[in-house]
Amino acid sequence: MSEELKIEKVKSENFESFLSLIDKLAEYEKSNPPDNAARKRLRQDALSNKPIFEAYLGKTKDEYVGYTIIFMTYSSYLALPILYLEDLYVLEKYRKKGIGQEMFDFCVKIAKEKGCGRMEWCAYNWNKTAISFYEKNNANRLDKTYYRLNKEQIDRFFNSKS
Repeated sequence: MSEELKIEKVKSENFESFLSLIDKLAEYEKSNPPDNAARKRLRQDALSNKPIFEAYLGKTKDEYVGYTIIFMTYSSYLALPILYLEDLYVLEKYRKKGIGQEMFDFCVKIAKEKGCGRMEWCAYNWNKTAISFYEKNNANRLDKTYYRLNKEQIDRFFNSKS
């Protein structure tokens, strides 16, 4: 059990801390952090009356040390909702202290409360720490390959069909 971890929903008052942690994850993954337009969309999509996703921060004492983003999808085979875990991130200096486990447990609890048929997420193949963590939690590794069209590809695809 981690020392005094409090998990709180992302709201206006802690939103800048949420963005800061997203920046840290981008740095860890050697990706570009959200630009100003994306930051505005994140705020709108998280804090509107009908949020697109839910986000939670993990806090010890007076410091935000991790975050998670979740949203619901659906299984046609189970005819049940699926909780999708988009991000689960803990600052490096706070890893191996039970914080990630508490945040993961929190997400599983939400999946249970929402009557989900399963919970899903992905991890980069290079992220051995994450893979080890999820396998320690008895998660099944799927034999699937993820594909992605980015916004520019979607726009080109749409324009080529016009």
